Amino acid sequence: MLVDSPPQSRDGTTSAPPAPTAKRRTLRAAGLFASVGVLVLVAVASIAIGAKPMPLGDVWHGLLHSSGTANDVLIHDVRVPRTLLGLLVGAALGLAGAVMQALTRNPLAEPGILGVNAGAAAAVVSAISFLGVTSLTGYVWFAFLGAGVVSAAVYLLGGSRAATPVRLALAGTAASAALYGYINAVQLTDSAALNQLRFWQVGSLAAADAATVTKVAPFILVGIVVALLLARPLNAMAMGDDTARALGARPTRTRVLSMVVITLLCGAATAACGPIVFIGLMVPHIVRAITGPDLRWVLPYAAVLSPVLLLGSDVVGRVITRPAELQVGIVTALIGGPVFICLVRRKRMAQL
Repeated sequence: MLVDSPPQSRDGTTSAPPAPTAKRRTLRAAGLFASVGVLVLVAVASIAIGAKPMPLGDVWHGLLHSSGTANDVLIHDVRVPRTLLGLLVGAALGLAGAVMQALTRNPLAEPGILGVNAGAAAAVVSAISFLGVTSLTGYVWFAFLGAGVVSAAVYLLGGSRAATPVRLALAGTAASAALYGYINAVQLTDSAALNQLRFWQVGSLAAADAATVTKVAPFILVGIVVALLLARPLNAMAMGDDTARALGARPTRTRVLSMVVITLLCGAATAACGPIVFIGLMVPHIVRAITGPDLRWVLPYAAVLSPVLLLGSDVVGRVITRPAELQVGIVTALIGGPVFICLVRRKRMAQL
């Protein structure tokens, strides 16, 4: 049985998540409210703390009474858009991971591990190098195309409905290795593409500006709304397609919408910041330890706690190498690598 799959009855059939009591619902709601509070604090820290130390008074002045000074411009034009983009991208990656894990019933599913981010990155690199596309408005569509194609390919290579967590992880790893090899080959033969993509490829919020936030926000917000609406049908599908149909869900439509959501969220996030891995793996596992398997709670928690992890990692990257910066994709990889190893080595996971 999968680590994060719904409980099974004695006859081996999958059962629905247990109905929460009023007390449990209250605790979950209180936890979600507290998580929002933590997110607000981390967002404030993201604006106030950076590679350049700044007094809190100057931060407050830049937010509310910008007068064009160097510090005001830094706050208004750099740190605020960077924080807003981190909020959007973090929510996108966390929700994409949670939906992907629910759809494939695979606790190791994550946009980075299953090659979705690599597909988006490969499509963007191709657009920049071969088609001369240089703007986010242009290559975001290529990111969607790459994410969608690789999502479908990995799902088919992993065995479609008969896929196991290990087979999907292996298919995704193989796809990622091939695609990153292609990306490196293109960059080595195209110096212009190399200069443009060397920071984007490792995943960074450093290039965020108001225009980037404005362009990706509609895609990510639509993906977030649809993902939250998929909680009930995905819960029903955890009990099997026949039971889901009896409960009024439509498995085929739910699968299609889930793939569209994953493509929207991963494509937009990767186009804006580059491939950032492990956010979609770590946060859903943490959330399920708090809420249980009910996606009506898992998805909202993931949408709140994933930006906490992403923005927190970004702040750490800005501080530990002052006056330089360590890209957030490197920080999340350093955190996520050991977490992934621990998940694979868990006793119950080893039996899959």
